[in-house]
Order: sequence, then C-alpha cells, then structure tokens
Amino acid sequence: MIVQACLNGARPQDFHPGLPLTPEAMAEDGAACLTAGAAELHIHPRNGDLQESLAAVDTTVAAVRSACPGTLIGVSTGAWIENDIGKTRERISNWTVLPDYASVNLSEPDAPQVMDLLHSAGVGIEAGLATIDDAKRFVALDNHSKAFRILIEIEEQELSAAHAVTQGITSVLADAGVTRSILLHGFDATAWDFVRLARKHNWSTRIGLEDCRQMPDGSLAASNAALATAAVAIFRGNS
Repeated sequence: MIVQACLNGARPQDFHPGLPLTPEAMAEDGAACLTAGAAELHIHPRNGDLQESLAAVDTTVAAVRSACPGTLIGVSTGAWIENDIGKTRERISNWTVLPDYASVNLSEPDAPQVMDLLHSAGVGIEAGLATIDDAKRFVALDNHSKAFRILIEIEEQELSAAHAVTQGITSVLADAGVTRSILLHGFDATAWDFVRLARKHNWSTRIGLEDCRQMPDGSLAASNAALATAAVAIFRGNS
C-alpha cells in the first residue's frame, strides 16, 4: 500500500506554475515527492516542444532515475500521445532506458498488443481500468495474470457514480479471481475522496498535478510535493 506521485500527465503548460515538463524539472520534482513520503513516480515525458512524446522516455527516465535511484518509475503509453498505433509500437520498441512499468489503458484498441510489447521488453504493466467494460476486457485476456498491477482510474466527477464504477470494476476482478495489487485514483473533484477510499481498502493510490491541483481543503497546492505530503498524511492516519 503506497502513495505514487503522478507529476504532470497530459496537463497543459498553464495548468499550474509548478508543472514539471522537462527531464530536469521532473527529476527535481520527483526527488521532492519522495522526500515527502511518496514511494513511486509516474511521469509523462515531453519532447523539446514540451509536448508528450514516447520518444522522450529514454532521456527523461534516465534523468529521473539518476535523481531518484532505487525508485520505481512508470510512464504512460496513452494512445493520444503519438495518435498513431504504428508509431506508438515503434517508439516503445526503441526504448533503451526502460521504465520499471508502463500504464496501458484497456479502453484503447491496441491495448493487448501494447501489453505484449511491454512484457517482451521486460517492462511491468499497470493495467488501466476506467470502466466496467475495461475490466471485462482485461480479465478476458489470456495474459492478464502477467500485469504488474491493476490501475483503477475513475474519470466520473459525480461522486456516487464514481463509486459505483469502482465497485463494478472490483466485482469483475473478484469474480475472475484476479489477485494483483490495486492502485486507485480519482481525478479533479474525486481525487481526495479516492485517496481516502484507497486507504480504507488497503489499496495503493496516487496524487499529483496529473490528477488535481487542489489540496484537501480546496486551496491551490504549492507543488507536487505538497500534494504528496497530504496524501501520505491520510495514509498514515494523520489527516
């Protein structure tokens, strides 16, 4: 049961003054989050134009790993990053500095093939489930047991609907006998409620500017490290 720091995601440059977009900024920010108590890092590498790019994984993971030795580092393989199935596969195949794991969204058409590619490369798979249909698709895969972790990522902003989707996903996983560890997170309006829900169920969670920019009291977070500090306090029962 850990707190993962998600540093930037697909957020635009003006989302927050402290949004880390360069390898150096992500390395510095990641180290600060670890000092705050986060155990892992999830990053979206950016190219020289500060746009998301799977081609930037080598340089970015190397920089973050140098600043945060021994820490598990994950990246996204979201289809929107390259917006081209062939280019996505090619760029993953060309990685020479491998992340420890990569998230794969089961809502995306090429998800099974991306999972096979990551597995062949020795990269762990965070199976991203945002809907009950995603969960059903995941458990139907022959290789679903090879996933490193289940990432339940709820996008619904209405809280009762978000809870219902979470319950539906976990029911599908339980019925299929899936025993992989779970990391649960919400988004914007549900982010902090889902940190607390994860603690209640002894699941891992994540927090950072990818998921929200508000502190639990609604104020603007000063940084990713401030968000991580608050989530760790909740997990330790201090908040």
